[in-house]
Amino acid sequence: MRVEIIGKDIFWRDAVIVEWEHQHPARPLIKDASGFYLIEPSWLEDLRLIASECFSTVIVAPVNPSRRSLFRQFLPAGIDGDS
Repeated sequence: MRVEIIGKDIFWRDAVIVEWEHQHPARPLIKDASGFYLIEPSWLEDLRLIASECFSTVIVAPVNPSRRSLFRQFLPAGIDGDS
């Protein structure tokens, strides 16, 4: 399953990754070329819990990533903490 981690800012998004690796070292988050993370579906609730503790959210990524890219064109820069 592909997911997107959206943080309050880049610090908190990175904190989700660090906390996940600390709490679940046997469950690696694999980042794909488009910036999404590949996880086992059974991990989703655990990842969402950790994200909520780090002022972040986890959403399931669309099957067609180009559609999400289209919508991002209409969002102000920096809305997801990257800029």
